[in-house]
Amino acid sequence: VQLVESGGGLVQAGGSLRLSCAASGFKWDDFAIIWYRQAPGKEREGVACINHENGRTYYSDAVKGRFLVSSDKAKNTVYLQMNNLKPEDTAVYYCAAESSALISSSSWAVPHAPFWGQGTQVSVSS
Repeated sequence: VQLVESGGGLVQAGGSLRLSCAASGFKWDDFAIIWYRQAPGKEREGVACINHENGRTYYSDAVKGRFLVSSDKAKNTVYLQMNNLKPEDTAVYYCAAESSALISSSSWAVPHAPFWGQGTQVSVSS
């Protein structure tokens, strides 16, 4: 399994970025892709998830209404559209792959996924 994030960068507050997660090496419909982030000195937190088995999406309260997760099966890529960015969104963003069978509304954000990308830095200036 290989996951490669891209699309991070520096943006002003109120701006937008779209992150991409190019995924390969597994059966698409059997896995969910979860976006996590980790800010300096803070624990890794789940941001958004898309479960390819049933199409369900999940978001943390911190990003609900501002971020949108989507996927393009033909391109083996999952996207995280981030709008109205805030300085507190500054973090390294990771995508991870977890078995769809283990994803639920209460468990998706727990960082126990077995496969991870290398991360991409997102910095939001005020």
